[in-house]
Amino acid sequence: MSTIEKKENNQVVISLSATKEEFNEALKASYSKNKKRFQVPGFRKGNVPYQLVVKYYGEGVLYDDAIEIIANKAYPEAVKEHNLEVVSRPSLDIQALDDDGMKYTVTVTVCPEVKLGKYEGVEVPYSKREVTDETVQEELDRMAKRNASIEEVDRPVADGDTAVIDYEGFKDGVAFEGGKGEAYSLVIGSKSFIPGFEEQLIGHSAGEEFPINVTFPEEYHAEELKGAEVVFNIKIHTVKAENIPAIDDEFAKDVSEFDTVDELRADIKRSQEEKAEKEANSAFENEVVRVVGENAEIDIPDCMIDTEVENMVQDQSNRMRQQGIELEMYLKYLGQTKEEFAESMKPMASLRVRSNLVIKAIAAELKMEATEEDYDKELQTMADAYKMTKDDIRNALGDNNEFVKESIVGRKTVEYLASKAVKTEPKAEEAEGEAKKPAKKTTAKKASTKKTAEAKEDSASEEKTETKKTTKKSTAKKSIKAEEASDKE
Repeated sequence: MSTIEKKENNQVVISLSATKEEFNEALKASYSKNKKRFQVPGFRKGNVPYQLVVKYYGEGVLYDDAIEIIANKAYPEAVKEHNLEVVSRPSLDIQALDDDGMKYTVTVTVCPEVKLGKYEGVEVPYSKREVTDETVQEELDRMAKRNASIEEVDRPVADGDTAVIDYEGFKDGVAFEGGKGEAYSLVIGSKSFIPGFEEQLIGHSAGEEFPINVTFPEEYHAEELKGAEVVFNIKIHTVKAENIPAIDDEFAKDVSEFDTVDELRADIKRSQEEKAEKEANSAFENEVVRVVGENAEIDIPDCMIDTEVENMVQDQSNRMRQQGIELEMYLKYLGQTKEEFAESMKPMASLRVRSNLVIKAIAAELKMEATEEDYDKELQTMADAYKMTKDDIRNALGDNNEFVKESIVGRKTVEYLASKAVKTEPKAEEAEGEAKKPAKKTTAKKASTKKTAEAKEDSASEEKTETKKTTKKSTAKKSIKAEEASDKE
């Protein structure tokens, strides 16, 4: 049996106990776990009897794991018994450890209460990016540029050309590391080299060799080159230019399924209209959730925001690693520490946590559910995205299907809130600025096989927790493994 006491800041203290007999059993289990490390003269290592281990080393040597064994069994049962939604790592505190057994407490932070404010009929600005003949032409121009061929030309380098060059840099007459390249294809105007380098190639022709003078930026990553004046010796091998195709019916046939450029224009316009509407609706939904969140009263524990920040940093690191970039190197280039980067994410993390808590509370109040039809449709969407069958997705999810259903409920709740919101005219600066930007989703989580697996692992992970104090029988730190039930993206 266990009892709980609610404290301030959403903390709950769970009081638990174990009898002397239960503790003795735990001691023997601790002995079985650790016996291979005990050694006593006259016995082979790992074969020292229990009573001799206690006599030779002292009973306290077995306390750490014995306490962990007891707490790991009792703590999850207590969480379930009192229906606690834990959002922090538990902290164990030994109250007594004597002939009567063990008495201890586990302190946790639980999910905060959400006092909903107005969530139906909130007024939110709505704007949609305008699709014009100019935006369609811009896309056609991009398509033509993507299909351009690169051809060698017999003329001096011009802006936009590709110059194939050898280069070597010298500081005070001495070549410096990383300043040499051969047969390098440099697109003039790409700004891939330091300022002043590319511009000085303009007007020179293939076969020319010449020096250029440049100054490295003060914020350059190599300490010895910050603000340094250097000379690069240049040799141009060839000059290449883009041959952009004419935008006509032949072009349309080459790059699309259409026979005429007019048909291609119409398809581009339709696609841009659909994208603009999708972006506008997404931005509107996000703003509705933000406004509804502001109307609610929630005392969000710091640990929930910290956990969300950790998730966001890890997600960013994973995305960058997929692109071949380590987050640490990127931050070093920016002159930013990982701690500063994490701190900059706190406002967005706070918004995410608040939004998710509010959506969950509204879903509960509305008794929003994910039907079998909803679930089946979601599986099909995931199967299409991963080019798998629904059965494969279902098997990959395993026990994570509840997370998928929670995602569906969250999305349906957001859609409901948006349908009840009142669209208003945006302010002039919003119409000109924000409506042109693609919407960035911060709510209504979308499930995937990878995400659901991660979420399941996070929400039921085993964490070591720190013991605040012990009895005089043992001064060693104790730990328990405990379930984390934090709300993770």
